[in-house]
Amino acid sequence: MILYGSSMSPYVRKVIAYAAEKGIELDVQPTGLGDPNPEFRKASPFGKMPGFVDGDYYLADSSAIIHYLEAKHPQPELIPADPKLRGKCIWFEEFADTILSGCGAKMFFNRVVAPIFLQKPGDLEAADAAEREELPKVMDYIESIAPGGDGYLVGDGLSLADIAVASPFANLQHMKVELDSNRWPKAVAFTQRILSRPSFAPWVARESAFLEKTAA
Repeated sequence: MILYGSSMSPYVRKVIAYAAEKGIELDVQPTGLGDPNPEFRKASPFGKMPGFVDGDYYLADSSAIIHYLEAKHPQPELIPADPKLRGKCIWFEEFADTILSGCGAKMFFNRVVAPIFLQKPGDLEAADAAEREELPKVMDYIESIAPGGDGYLVGDGLSLADIAVASPFANLQHMKVELDSNRWPKAVAFTQRILSRPSFAPWVARESAFLEKTAA
């Protein structure tokens, strides 16, 4: 199985971590947005990350890829079968993919992607506004639903919900965004705990090293 994309994308990182928790081996092929690689474009016709290939099967979109893998490899279960838990799990993934990542993207694109990879100035006012006006509201919500101790967002074990919500926080770490652990103690502890798992930690460390080297 081949996954096209960059792990610095929260969506690609989510699929990588999900597959690792499943014990599914992926061949991650570094790919940027709009890459002309014909195999990537066959999987992702609009050039968005990630793209996925399993034999002669091609698929785009992180959620679609994960649901395909869950159906093909149902154990360990990371999308609950229980209707209520499944509904919550899908909601948390959708929240992470749209609201949380949408806020983070305004910051990460303008502070990192534009100046470092595109060699053009980012809109720092837009990035600052997102951190100042949007991020606190998002963090307040996560604090209200984050489990204490060693708990998880849905049910009694790790699920896609935890993976999806934690993934964008790696990008906040890369930007050295300071999250107030006094205001959001559960949210900060929860996301740090999930990102420290072996499914995430090596990738996040590689991303950090790459960014430091590239910026220098």
